[in-house]
Amino acid sequence: MARFIFITGGVVSSLGKGLSSAALGALLQSRGFTVRLRKFDPYLNVDPGTMSPYQHGEVYVTDDGAETDLDLGHYERFTGVPARRSDSTTAGRIYQTVIARERRGDYLGGTVQVIPHVTDAIREAVMADTDGADFVLVEIGGTVGDIEGLPFFEAIRQLGYELGPERTMFIHLTLVPYIPSAGEIKTKPTQHSVKELRSIGIQPDLILCRSDRPIPASDRRKIALFCNVAVEQVIPAIDVDTIYQVPIAYHEQGFDTQVLKHFNMADRREPDLARWIEIVRRVRHPEGEVSIAVVGKYTGLRDAYKSLAEALTHGGIANNVRVDMQWIDSQVFESETTAEHLENVHGILVPGGFGGRGVSGKIEAVRFARTRGVPYFGICFGMQMAVIETARNLAGLPGANSTEFGPCQDPVVGLMTEWMQGNALERRAAGDNLGGTMRLGAYDALLSPGSQVREIYGRERISERHRHRYEVNVNYRDILEGAGLRVVGVSPDGALPEIIERDDHPWFVGVQFHPELKSKPFEPHPLFASFIRAAVEQSRLV
Repeated sequence: MARFIFITGGVVSSLGKGLSSAALGALLQSRGFTVRLRKFDPYLNVDPGTMSPYQHGEVYVTDDGAETDLDLGHYERFTGVPARRSDSTTAGRIYQTVIARERRGDYLGGTVQVIPHVTDAIREAVMADTDGADFVLVEIGGTVGDIEGLPFFEAIRQLGYELGPERTMFIHLTLVPYIPSAGEIKTKPTQHSVKELRSIGIQPDLILCRSDRPIPASDRRKIALFCNVAVEQVIPAIDVDTIYQVPIAYHEQGFDTQVLKHFNMADRREPDLARWIEIVRRVRHPEGEVSIAVVGKYTGLRDAYKSLAEALTHGGIANNVRVDMQWIDSQVFESETTAEHLENVHGILVPGGFGGRGVSGKIEAVRFARTRGVPYFGICFGMQMAVIETARNLAGLPGANSTEFGPCQDPVVGLMTEWMQGNALERRAAGDNLGGTMRLGAYDALLSPGSQVREIYGRERISERHRHRYEVNVNYRDILEGAGLRVVGVSPDGALPEIIERDDHPWFVGVQFHPELKSKPFEPHPLFASFIRAAVEQSRLV
């Protein structure tokens, strides 16, 4: 029988509810419990798939092909529990479900209202697909008081009443700011936030207080008094130097102990935090440093590449080095030489993306890596740029391009119109809606014997997550391989190139999928571990 923990936020957004949820999930796991984590977002998009990275950060893709909020990446990285489509729900999806039911006549002619119809749909989503979990952690996006979030707060209030405190708990994350001119920490924002939460019928059972410095005991007592909780239920969430310290810091403050105490389970064994302690040790005390240039188009917002940054860090953990990430907007290469920015880096990575902006700069970054022998890692769009660079500069196809940017003489990259998903044939057309029409989710690939990636993975068949509409045109395979760019990974039917590499280069790999989505600090993705290892070797040559 699952117990439900609802995590809400107040005062300001971006306080780290997702990270707090992930850390709590990791702590409960370390005590022997099974967990499931999910996110409810109040915005009206059906999912974040069509949203700009500058609006929402990266889109995290699950094995079953859902485009979700980036917090699900935190959940997976901290717990290792694969996220599912049912773990990401938006207001748009809820309203879409309710309206579809109304059109079918499911409500028998009744007036469709927020209460009970919308709240019932939210409650169904909360409770669905939770078999086998001891704890289900449900993060409510946004901030208490937001108009669009009210149906979600009402739905979890109802669940709290119906299931009782034996099966539900409410955790509220707030900001406790420091005012330099006064020299004081201020508790009033937290008091007002909890007051707002209580006004809609939810009394928090635990208050998590985000602060950039220790919170004095007197301030914790004040928060407890005004917010109607015990002082030990006011947990400081102090800034730390690495996010992988968060589970350790939360345990030291008694976070998981108070959660289990609420459920009368405080007698469970102490958590085993050995792997987190080792991860933090490696992050804080590396044996060296490598510099990796990430040449992309959304580098102005790091959340656009959240999983990528973490996967690079994991590669550093695997090799016991610090990874210095240099985020470079590819457009700078349209007016400046690549050497100005890439001369002293130990590895170059071109990540995924959409659209033609900055393409020429990415191709220049590929050319620099290829000609200078610098380790190169192309992911999704980055693989396609490597193909175009080879076609233009080595294969005698100066008109080579991707049809994503318009008609071209040699479409070495083109729009996919059909592919196999399991035993089913998926079809798409150029005029389809954008949302959910890409090749999404986990697909298998077969690796060529004797290839570098076969050695890296240590097996013939792999499964990786995809998110793209355009694919390397297999009809150009012979021409590309004649120019030294080998296709070493293909879909099981042989129709779709999945991985490329060069034999005349120390480390030059392009993949059509997104390996960063499956990397974890305690299980770094093999491609990132190998890429950083190659960068370490390169650092000894520079």
